[in-house]
Amino acid sequence: SCSSQWSGTVPVDKDGNNLMRAMIWLDSRGQPIINKLVKGRLINISGYGLMKVLKFLKITGGGPALSGKDSIAHILYLKKERPDIYKKTYKFLECVDYLNLKFTGKFAASTVSMLLHWVTDNRELENIHYHDKLIKFLGIDKDKLPVLKNCVDVLGTISKDVADEIGLEKDVKVVMGAPDIPSAAIGSGAVRNYEAHIYLGTSSWLVCHVPFKKTDVSHNMASLPSAIPDRYLLCTEQETAGGCLKFLKDNLIYHEDELLREEELPDVYKIFDKIVEDVPAGSNKLIFTPWLYGERTPIEDHTIRGGLYNLTLKTNRSDIIRAVFEGIAFNTRWLLKWAEKFVNGKELNPINIIGGGASSNIWCQIYADILNRTIRQVKNPIQSNARGAAFIASVALGYISFDNIPKYIEYSNIYQPNPKHRKIYDELFEEFLKLYKNNKNLYRRLNG
Repeated sequence: SCSSQWSGTVPVDKDGNNLMRAMIWLDSRGQPIINKLVKGRLINISGYGLMKVLKFLKITGGGPALSGKDSIAHILYLKKERPDIYKKTYKFLECVDYLNLKFTGKFAASTVSMLLHWVTDNRELENIHYHDKLIKFLGIDKDKLPVLKNCVDVLGTISKDVADEIGLEKDVKVVMGAPDIPSAAIGSGAVRNYEAHIYLGTSSWLVCHVPFKKTDVSHNMASLPSAIPDRYLLCTEQETAGGCLKFLKDNLIYHEDELLREEELPDVYKIFDKIVEDVPAGSNKLIFTPWLYGERTPIEDHTIRGGLYNLTLKTNRSDIIRAVFEGIAFNTRWLLKWAEKFVNGKELNPINIIGGGASSNIWCQIYADILNRTIRQVKNPIQSNARGAAFIASVALGYISFDNIPKYIEYSNIYQPNPKHRKIYDELFEEFLKLYKNNKNLYRRLNG
């Protein structure tokens, strides 16, 4: 079983050859096309025509993101701007399904991997299927979409050539698997309803399984079919988390220019951790907004941008580094507020944390303090997607059940909120929220 990034589009020909490089989840070139398509003539809600959005919500539980970063927008972009590629395409595949194709030679998609195409009827978990009217409305060719299977279905056995190349037995079975968010949800160990996990990697998300289908249009979140066949998954995403630290490293601290020309860099992220530990909570009231590539949830706004606020002549590099750590956590707290309303006011506590950023002990403590929640640091957090893929395969082959998974999860540490930091973080969080409210029109003027 494989896992991969989600909302990635790979057009392939009949022989399974990719026709171009994958369009990934940050590719928004289809934004003008999707905006025009979903806009109404008279009444619009958050950029969507009223009747159009109601149709999508009823059938799929969500709808195409106005940012143009969903898979369906990639396909529409190719149809309009690269008709040569579109015409040659036999099937449009998500990245995980492309991997499965390479393992087995079979073209297929899971009911989960296809969600961000917004062309499947998700009203009955046991009967998810393509919806012909939505496909017609979007203007794509149904025969270019792969056959649908469940995440726990066995697609086939590994091909002889691949088995020989990587040294596997020729009778190894390939299970459909799932993209990163639903796979990591299982690999995090938070598989029961209302058990949440945070992923802290290049991007970030906060998700949990729920027993119901629901959509919150205003905050761009919905519960969609999960890799567990009888459950939905509250899906959210925040565009840049650990990506902000990479920006800090590459563009500010170790940017290769006349000021710095080192051939080898130290392990910068471990140094960041040491620096952050010595800076007081609140970073001397310096606030960082992590919207370096717009945002998806709890607001969908591709125009907003990151910033450092309340800089003074006394501000130093250490303050800035900790402010970046805290700003990303403030953004998650903003999301947590609406996620808990989505699950009817249930407190999501404790929360498992996974991803590369979860390797940082100080960052996990910052999350516990800012969210005011118990944070459980999953052991080997960077392997959660792969672990989820392994669990899905194990369930598919009958070795375990999904409800058995928590007993296999180990935690490196469990972090409790520090009450001494409650006041400063509550104060700064309120200001964080005001920064978006007060500046959103500025961002639209500059970046719209």
